[in-house]
Amino acid sequence: MFSVIFPGQGSQTVGMGKEFYDNYDIVKNLFHQADEALDTPISKIILEGPKEELDLTVNTQPAIFLISYSIFQVIKKEFNIDLNKATYFAGHSLGEYSALACADYLDFRETIQVLKKRGDAMQNSVPKGEGGMLAILGTKIDNIEQIFKDNIKNFIVEIANDNSEGQIVVSGSNKDLDKLILVLKENKIKNIKLPVSAPFHCSMMNKATEIMNEELKQLNFKKGNNKLISNITANEIFNAEELKDLLTKQIENRVRWRESVIYMIKKGVNKFIEIGPGKILSGLVKRINKEVIVNSINSEEDIKNIKL
Repeated sequence: MFSVIFPGQGSQTVGMGKEFYDNYDIVKNLFHQADEALDTPISKIILEGPKEELDLTVNTQPAIFLISYSIFQVIKKEFNIDLNKATYFAGHSLGEYSALACADYLDFRETIQVLKKRGDAMQNSVPKGEGGMLAILGTKIDNIEQIFKDNIKNFIVEIANDNSEGQIVVSGSNKDLDKLILVLKENKIKNIKLPVSAPFHCSMMNKATEIMNEELKQLNFKKGNNKLISNITANEIFNAEELKDLLTKQIENRVRWRESVIYMIKKGVNKFIEIGPGKILSGLVKRINKEVIVNSINSEEDIKNIKL
């Protein structure tokens, strides 16, 4: 049994997907549709940069989705590999939208347009420089939650991503993050400030939640056949209404990636296929469970090596 997984923000690089763009008309066509749908030269930004422009959240989110979706279509239509036999589809944060579109719950054009709006809403929910994110390494989530409880009067910081054993990302105001860093230092806990411009997946994103609540109401969700795993519940999603609600909640709540992977493995999944730029999720899955097989699909050669 296998699951198909899709990466989120942070996986982007200038030139990602170029091999597929150069060799497949289906990908050129999708890039063209994306430029048209977004009224932005997203193709040029992906293939040529500059990096600063690709790294803007409003561009990053549709760009990563476009690459993931393009690779999925090449696998399906050019190599005749049926990934819809997967037990589950799942994605990390914006990757959840890639999962929805590839599993036929959402139309390509609608998905890429809503991701531009999502990126814009998240980018502008907090004034620049006020919020940030911090990766905490080598400790368990229970320890972090205890530190938060012990210091609740000193600072408010929230868990944004429970990524794997020993990798937790937190969000909050930069003032509060600086206070947390001092406490972590006292406890000899390693941490890294992340190069992001906003505190994603925390209550500071409430303006983005309001915007996305309205946007998601307008989306035409279809009935896909594949089971989806929600970032919010780390469990299966059962209907379109629940889906809209969970995608809205996703903006301010933690991404339960570690729990999601554990759930899929408990249900019998022993192989994960990551589709999209980079290998971030593959690394996380291996940290969660060393026994499972993981494939990252970034090139034609990677596709040829897929064994279902």
